[in-house]
Amino acid sequence: MEAAVAVFGLLFVLFVLAGVFVTVKAVKAAKAGVDRTVAQARRTVEDTTLRARQFAQPGVVGELAQLRLSLRTSMRATQEALHSGSSEDASLSEAIGLFERLSVHGHELDDELKRLEREPDRATIADRLPEFRERLERITHSAESLRWAARDRARKFADDDLASLSDQIDVESGALRHWTRVEGAEDPLREPVQERRPGQGSGQASAGSGNSWGPDSEDPPAITAQDPRTQPSYPWQKAPRTEGTTT
Repeated sequence: MEAAVAVFGLLFVLFVLAGVFVTVKAVKAAKAGVDRTVAQARRTVEDTTLRARQFAQPGVVGELAQLRLSLRTSMRATQEALHSGSSEDASLSEAIGLFERLSVHGHELDDELKRLEREPDRATIADRLPEFRERLERITHSAESLRWAARDRARKFADDDLASLSDQIDVESGALRHWTRVEGAEDPLREPVQERRPGQGSGQASAGSGNSWGPDSEDPPAITAQDPRTQPSYPWQKAPRTEGTTT
């Protein structure tokens, strides 16, 4: 009895621990989903603000907004291209590692441009804009190189797969169209051709065949007519008629 109670107690503890584990996993997954949603909403709001500032505030502020928007758009597009292709191509892991290192420089530039938006000395910002623009071009050029390389690689694999598939379809189509009759196959309904003996003319029928193709150039010896009842019969021939048979 005590052993049964101990077993039930152990099972209860295991069920409780399993429930706690599942609950913690669910809470973490929900939290991660909420964090992604919040981050996505924050990025959308920031992008919308930058677009509005780009057109509504010309000058230094509008230039800074344009630089930040170009940087964020290029980096986000490259990130999506690499991560979407990594699920099917494991060789992109190294490219993702390089992009993560590049993202560090991108975040630094974005944070610096964001701080400059609140800088009151517009003249100093205008003097440093060429420097920021050059850094932006270097970062976005590297991001675009990774992005287009990943896309070209994916397209190359798709073209190779399509070519292989087309070849297989051509072979299968040819096999499906192979309905022609094999040449040289004997027709079971065709009457067998009897061999010709040496010295026998082409117009003379073989003895015992029961057929005559006409007189030969030389008078052949007389052939005694055979009884039709002794002639060989075939399944597709009618039975020979005998004398005295009424119709």
